[in-house]
Amino acid sequence: MSGGPKPGFTPTQGQYLAFIDAYTRVNLRPPAQADIQHRFGVTPPSVHQMILTLERAGLIRRQPGASRSIEVLVPPEQLPVLEMPDQPVKTSVPRY
Repeated sequence: MSGGPKPGFTPTQGQYLAFIDAYTRVNLRPPAQADIQHRFGVTPPSVHQMILTLERAGLIRRQPGASRSIEVLVPPEQLPVLEMPDQPVKTSVPRY
């Protein structure tokens, strides 16, 4: 175990931060709130509340009035590993 300081966010907040960071790296743009909602299986108000909480804590920054403007302010090496979703991935491909 590392003896460094503990991150200033909860495990759940860490997962949101890790998802936003990973999504941004893969898609070259931040996720929309709908993307976050889909990933975590929560309601739109829950996503909005988490975004506000992360912003107030200084963990992310957004541009007022701009969509997909979430920027993670935590250094990547301090983010937790993004965990797999609990529910199986839904697919439209039939299984035989």
